[in-house]
Amino acid sequence: MTTIADSATGRRLTARGAKTRERIVTAAADLMYVRGVGATTLDDVLAASGVSKSQLYRHFTGKDEVVRAVIEHMGAHVIERERNALGRVSTMAGLRRWRDALVQNNALRHGAYGCALGSFASEVADNDDVARQALSTLFAEWSTLLAGALERLRENGTLPPEAPVEQLATGLLGALQGGYMLAQTARDVTPMATSIDMALTHIESLSAD
Repeated sequence: MTTIADSATGRRLTARGAKTRERIVTAAADLMYVRGVGATTLDDVLAASGVSKSQLYRHFTGKDEVVRAVIEHMGAHVIERERNALGRVSTMAGLRRWRDALVQNNALRHGAYGCALGSFASEVADNDDVARQALSTLFAEWSTLLAGALERLRENGTLPPEAPVEQLATGLLGALQGGYMLAQTARDVTPMATSIDMALTHIESLSAD
């Protein structure tokens, strides 16, 4: 019988068990992203996923473990998206295309729900240290991807050798996350676009030219 390792616990799962777990996590992710972690109950997850209570508890001891699995699931999606978007960026025009894609995607929801990782951080970081550390690692990875793009700008002479790419990446990610929050409360992506544009304008002002 083929088995698969559960990435969170290391337990061996059958292919059928892995599909059941995936169904639970996907349903929980959809609910928690829209409703929030606090407003989503395990009964909601059971109804949305179509699994039994015994199946859920075969994979998770309680809601905290479900939340952590959702963070892992959403984090993998966000980081993969950002890796694809930023992996070959080496110009300011490329950074602005990255900005445009994020703003346009958020505009489809009129800014609602914000960034998946940012929304989870605001709800669980003070209550679940395991979840907080997982989110911190994901944000650090996102910042590293941004720093990599800025490093390529420094290598090709767009930015001067002394440009502090790590700090610039942190500032750019902060502008993005703040922009998501402002767009979420305003139901308008204009503040998000403005926040990122201000950060990009500062980066561009450091141009070696």
